[in-house]
Amino acid sequence: MTTAILSALAEEQQGLLDLLHQPRRVTRAGREFWQGELHGQPVVLALSRIGKVAAATTATTLIEAFGVQRLVFTGVAGGVGPGVQVGDVVVATEFVQHDMDASPIFPRYQIPLYGRERFACDAALSALLSGASHAGLVRLEGQFDAKTGRGGRAVHHGLIASGDRFVSAAEEARRLHADLSDAGHPPLAVEMEGAAVAQVCHDYAIPFAAVRTISDRADDTAHVDFPQFVRDVASRYALVIIDEFVRTLPSR
Repeated sequence: MTTAILSALAEEQQGLLDLLHQPRRVTRAGREFWQGELHGQPVVLALSRIGKVAAATTATTLIEAFGVQRLVFTGVAGGVGPGVQVGDVVVATEFVQHDMDASPIFPRYQIPLYGRERFACDAALSALLSGASHAGLVRLEGQFDAKTGRGGRAVHHGLIASGDRFVSAAEEARRLHADLSDAGHPPLAVEMEGAAVAQVCHDYAIPFAAVRTISDRADDTAHVDFPQFVRDVASRYALVIIDEFVRTLPSR
């Protein structure tokens, strides 16, 4: 069973590429895909690129051209839920598009013709990813307190909101969280790709799971903190979490 490992940014995947056994590069749809093995598991590594359309194209190509049978996404996000702090990890249970609004024809946040606002992640795959996140944070214990500004990082589980907008102002983050919460969709984090990948995987009945490292609080410091955090912290989070995750995957 082939597993796709998807990341939004190159820094988040470089360490995994270095571990790939017998790597083979394939170019398709203007993208590079790396096939090989991790811990004896056949995998395909790919960058989603940034934004929902780009991520949907990459996910569809992984399924159609490479025949992947499960997909996991690792990346960073801005924390918007109570208690979700920089350096924490969020394992998604569901995704919603915070910028979807086809009202008044359809209710706000509902995906037209689907009759739903949220797309759920696969419970079994998410449980493995949660366990890998806990194990990965143990491996990294004490390494990043100075960079994240705190110790005792936590693993959260819940809804993540996606949209084609980098949320980097405190008032915008507050309003986004309030609007979604008022509609019954309180998110823990916000990012730019996951909901699109979740919808593609739903369409193809492919198990999907996602983990996001909290790089900022989606506030006025987000644009300053983001590049350094991705380079120095999130890339190592992704490496150890996915390393632990692949070790626990069933072969069939």
